[in-house]
Amino acid sequence: MKLDWLKPLLNRTGPFTTVYIDSTRSDPSGETEVLDRWKGLRRDLERQGAPARVLEDIEDVVGRPTRVAGPHGRVLIADAEGVRVDRVLADPPDRNAATYGPVPALLEAARAADEAVTYLLVETDRQGADLHWSDSTGRLEAGDHEVVQGDHDVLRKVRSGDGLRHDREQNRAEDSWERNAEIVAADIDRQVVERCPELIILTGDVREVPLLHEKLGQRAKELVIEVPGGSRAQGIKQDVFQERVNATLEAFRARRREGVLDHFRQEQGRGGAAVTQLDDVVDVLRRGQVLDLVMHESVTTAASPLADRMAWVGPDPLQIALTRGELVAMGVDEGARELRADIALVRAALGQDAGLTFAVDGSVDLIDGIGAILRWTDSSTPSESLQSQSRDTERLRDVG
Repeated sequence: MKLDWLKPLLNRTGPFTTVYIDSTRSDPSGETEVLDRWKGLRRDLERQGAPARVLEDIEDVVGRPTRVAGPHGRVLIADAEGVRVDRVLADPPDRNAATYGPVPALLEAARAADEAVTYLLVETDRQGADLHWSDSTGRLEAGDHEVVQGDHDVLRKVRSGDGLRHDREQNRAEDSWERNAEIVAADIDRQVVERCPELIILTGDVREVPLLHEKLGQRAKELVIEVPGGSRAQGIKQDVFQERVNATLEAFRARRREGVLDHFRQEQGRGGAAVTQLDDVVDVLRRGQVLDLVMHESVTTAASPLADRMAWVGPDPLQIALTRGELVAMGVDEGARELRADIALVRAALGQDAGLTFAVDGSVDLIDGIGAILRWTDSSTPSESLQSQSRDTERLRDVG
């Protein structure tokens, strides 16, 4: 999962106010439901010392409708100058929560957003297609879609007839289907380059779906999963089709996560471009080597090995060390501050456009609950292998 949506927080100074709230409305006019939840959070923040002006800014944003149907949540992060992050979450938080302190609750925000998949749903028939784009939560943009219409109107094969005329009508119909598929495919190819979805779900007319799939360019074609049951027409079993879409998205999320973890395991197993243990991860983060940060799901709990660990950071996100002395040795003195290690790690990953993947505890070998896949290595990069005897893990470290 990419963290670029958190970039507005980089190089901002605290304190920060972080709010996680259930933004579900029982009906479109149910604004008071959300505001009532906010009132309790506001009282908590007032007790924590959050400035009234910042609370007013947050309240103004919370009161605006998300235009998202069904259960969902929202995370807002503000500094002294106002709201910097406002993101709808696919699911409501387990509990509404708000904190005011020197750093934003980055990890919780990242975990909440981990379930989103950016995708394009294409419903096609022989005349064209409807394109539905998901929003930042992975939900389809309610009531909003694009229509791509072909310009060939001989759409049906004739059922009877004989001779040359019959053949011409058949060929003209097939040519119309093909030309319309080419027009739709060209528009999808263009938008895929511009919007970079992770997945394309293709559904609709049973003859046009494979034809459109074939006409797509290679980049778009590699993203396609065909899901039967959808249609541009009314009258389909929408609940059945939605179940198939949900299952497709869940399977994709699992593959996406497992793809990163499998990459980590392979590199770790051969002592390649992967490291684990807090000090080594800090080392490669400050060099800008990290492609993906990997964390156990328990990293935010009291049981995590990182729960009580701290790190020192400078004004730049890649200025990170485990002691103040190390940071000073890097030439950083002014602006140095101490942060929780998990937050400092996510901040450094964000500063080098790295991804973040959460792993079920035990699914991958992570000392201190943290690891990293690297973009590149050199002779000074920590090289590691893990050996397991019974249930004891010994780490062998060799710095070349």
